[in-house]
Amino acid sequence: MSPSRAVVAIATSAGGLHGASVVLDGLGSGLSVPVLLVQHLDPHHRTVIAQVLSRRVRLPVKLAEQDERALPGTVYIAPPDRHLLMSEDGVLTLSDSAAVHFVRPSADLLFESVAAVYGPRVVACVLTGSGRDGASGVEAVKAHGGTVIVQDPLTAEFSGMPQAAVGTGAMDFVLPLEEIAAVIRGLVDDKRQ
Repeated sequence: MSPSRAVVAIATSAGGLHGASVVLDGLGSGLSVPVLLVQHLDPHHRTVIAQVLSRRVRLPVKLAEQDERALPGTVYIAPPDRHLLMSEDGVLTLSDSAAVHFVRPSADLLFESVAAVYGPRVVACVLTGSGRDGASGVEAVKAHGGTVIVQDPLTAEFSGMPQAAVGTGAMDFVLPLEEIAAVIRGLVDDKRQ
């Protein structure tokens, strides 16, 4: 029997608010794992992404805080200019270490973090965005036995991140945006047995 899932990690950038809204709302409520979200945000402005997503989705949404324990069924967003990492006991860590691919927060670092801790219990998802962030991270998730879902670059508002992830060959699913949540939900629900 496969191990139960421990975490869903989602990465997005340009065009990502809509994409994240569609996926997160499609997850419904009562998800049995936490969701960690990296959205590239302007570090020089106060962000309202948590408030905006809270109005659009049924799961509780908040900016991640240092040393906070990630709870099932809650969405934790990496704050502007901070990398989001997760430790073995489900505690979130925020880091101001160097930018990766010119961005902080970095999807690569999030994916590598959860892959190292939870291995096959990770579901990682790359949505619309420019650049290559997330490509190295999905390779780490796959190398540790996790599941990788990528938004079909042809359906992404900005295809850079999805195309880079697909280019690694380390994906299990390449799907239109509207189909991603059902697959995530199925993976999480199927592995709870």
